[in-house]
Amino acid sequence: MISSTVLFYGNYVLCLCLGLLCVVFVSYWNIEWRGGFAWDASFLQFNWHPVLMVTGLVVLYGNAAILYRIPFTWSQRKQHWKLVHAALLLSSLILSILGLCAVFDFHTGYHIPNLYSLHSWVGIFTVVLFTAQWLLGLVGFLSPCSPLGFRKLLKPVHAWMGMAIFILSLASCLSGINEKLLLALNSTAAYSSHPAEALFANFLGVLIVAFGLVVLGILSNQRWKRPEPGEESSRVSILLSDEEHSDVPSCVSEHQLW
Repeated sequence: MISSTVLFYGNYVLCLCLGLLCVVFVSYWNIEWRGGFAWDASFLQFNWHPVLMVTGLVVLYGNAAILYRIPFTWSQRKQHWKLVHAALLLSSLILSILGLCAVFDFHTGYHIPNLYSLHSWVGIFTVVLFTAQWLLGLVGFLSPCSPLGFRKLLKPVHAWMGMAIFILSLASCLSGINEKLLLALNSTAAYSSHPAEALFANFLGVLIVAFGLVVLGILSNQRWKRPEPGEESSRVSILLSDEEHSDVPSCVSEHQLW
């Protein structure tokens, strides 16, 4: 029987590979068919938008969300991994804001209205919610002045909001890919004729969906949830196969986890 730990790491490696492919594909799409990158309020500046949003709002965010599920981290102080989690999310947020700056500058330079499409509404709401979530997490979980009772109340809300933001991020990127293709190819007729760019970008969308499903699958598996104090022995039993169980210490000290 394959242990749950081995199964997790199989999914984790798949997550990393899919995330890397998402970044490579969105970058190649904008280099090969959209002309590359610049920061001069031109069409080339707009090309930063999909790259930064997919990299930050989807790939980095997804990896930050599953950080606590990695069994390797369970035997170490949680405070250290809180800082890593917060830093990854801050990097994701910064890239997302830069992605918004790229598209707003481009729109301003070409006198294009901002926030007129459903994609833009969902995207801006996602980044605003993400910003509020990060600040709330900073105050609630990293501030030494945060009361324990407040942390307990905030924890389920924080987890739910994290999942919601990730799903909104997926929806924003997928709708953005579709909108960009329709605008770039000028018509649905050109889109439906299956040009190489459309096929490539559609496949990018499939990769983003696959990445999202793997991340959500990891987050939804309760066996891969970081154990609370007092749960260590039972969680180790669940994670390991019968053959491995006999080699595992009966408990893990509480100070290692918290």
